[in-house]
Amino acid sequence: MAKKEASKKKGNKQEPEQENNEAVEQDNAEDSGVEDSGVNSEELGAELSPELQTLIDEAVAAALAEQQDSVLRAHAEVQNTRRRAEADIEKAHKYALEKFSSELLNVMDNMERALQAVADPEEESVKALCEGIKLTIKEFVAVLNKFAIEQIDPEGEPFDPQMHQAMSMVENPDLEPNTVIAVVQKGYSLNGRVIRPAMVMVSK
Repeated sequence: MAKKEASKKKGNKQEPEQENNEAVEQDNAEDSGVEDSGVNSEELGAELSPELQTLIDEAVAAALAEQQDSVLRAHAEVQNTRRRAEADIEKAHKYALEKFSSELLNVMDNMERALQAVADPEEESVKALCEGIKLTIKEFVAVLNKFAIEQIDPEGEPFDPQMHQAMSMVENPDLEPNTVIAVVQKGYSLNGRVIRPAMVMVSK
């Protein structure tokens, strides 16, 4: 009886030892599987790395190109804005007197009309007055020229629709067609820009 119990206890001790051995063998098998799996992953990574590197290089190159294009566009926009600002400032300086000069033209027109209204400028009673008006007109024109305001007096010149305004057309066989026969009212320009076209009569 005692032998049976001793044998039973011995058998019970061997069973845990066997279970432990099986567990160790299973762990070793799993570790071996993991190692095998790791080796396979490294080999797979080694095979894919050139492709991945190519994709990364292409993505980086595309991003750099996009950034460079954005920088160039921004630089060009800044340059264009600066040029527009400079052009606007230049125009503001050149044509700041346009409205003022347009008002002065009426004064010039009135002086010229006053001179034309005199029937005989050589008559003693009005000669001094006419000379004074002529000198005033001459000085007035000099002041206008000082500020880049030029007269447009195209008598005898070809008609230019950019600078002249035709009031009428007259037959004149002695002149080429579209020639300015007479100037009804002189025109003026400011820094090359016409602020008032000359009113003229044109041959046809």
